[in-house]
Amino acid sequence: MFRVVYLFLLAFSLVLPTKAAEPAKSGPEKWIFIGGDNPADHSDLIERHDIAGVQVIHSWKSLEPEKGRYDFSRIDRDLVLLETLGKKLFVQIQDRFFLPTHRNIPDYVLNDPIYDGGLVRQDDNAGEGQAKGSGWVTIQWNPAVRARYQKLLQALGARYDGRIFGINLPETAIEVEKNPDNKGFDCDAYFAAQIENIRVAKQAFPKSHVVQYVNFWPCEWNNDRRYMERTFDFAKANNIGLGGPDIIPYRRGQMKNSYPFFNRYRDELPLIAMAVQGPTLTYTNPRTGKKFTRAEFQDYAANYLGVDIIFWTVKSSWLQQAR
Repeated sequence: MFRVVYLFLLAFSLVLPTKAAEPAKSGPEKWIFIGGDNPADHSDLIERHDIAGVQVIHSWKSLEPEKGRYDFSRIDRDLVLLETLGKKLFVQIQDRFFLPTHRNIPDYVLNDPIYDGGLVRQDDNAGEGQAKGSGWVTIQWNPAVRARYQKLLQALGARYDGRIFGINLPETAIEVEKNPDNKGFDCDAYFAAQIENIRVAKQAFPKSHVVQYVNFWPCEWNNDRRYMERTFDFAKANNIGLGGPDIIPYRRGQMKNSYPFFNRYRDELPLIAMAVQGPTLTYTNPRTGKKFTRAEFQDYAANYLGVDIIFWTVKSSWLQQAR
């Protein structure tokens, strides 16, 4: 009788997966963020054994210089190099800009009246202790503009789905003044437009990862319009990753917006990818009074936010020292 029971329990244990059997997570993968640079200019960093891949920014204008004519030559070039080195590629499609001289969307969107100028001014907080700047954001709440942007996403998906590791859309945070020059900006319309763009991106890239950077939503604080909650629910339901441009441990603004949701949904999203960019390095740890260290960024990312990938700026001191 004992032998029968033992064999039954043994067979039963073989079909039940256990948490202990899963490989332990060794911490977020280390990638480098190079902005719009040529990866070849950072080959010494890319070739490091601990660097898994590269995140590169491409403006809408660079990818669609004329209406319906796409130029993906830079992505092709980057793929050739990175595949040779055995590294992965993440592409960020940029439709918002942080300098007043940067209006990097196609000329036809700027000039054809149907697109209402294509851009609206926005403010930007450049980092701790840095002066606020101004730039531009694409008026995605305009259906004609959004349709053209989605055409770009579809063209990219047709060429690169399954070939690049991932594509990400830039941060949700914008600061648009409520005045007659804001091109009909409305918070609900902006939120709906961004969600629609994420959906189209995932339809275009069913194999590669799709990540939406989400940090703040305009007109919302502490999820009072449920934009943040709906974003995470939508991502979970549609196998979409989320992330953000800045890992800033314990910061009140982030803790009243996206960070608690990353913590709550950390095991329910296919990928969480967040960055340590130039402005991120300016912030001070409120617990120490000193600039955040590499270990503090990594520990908070792994243990609270559930981050799978960190995109490290090449300005990070630990990378600079390695050169």
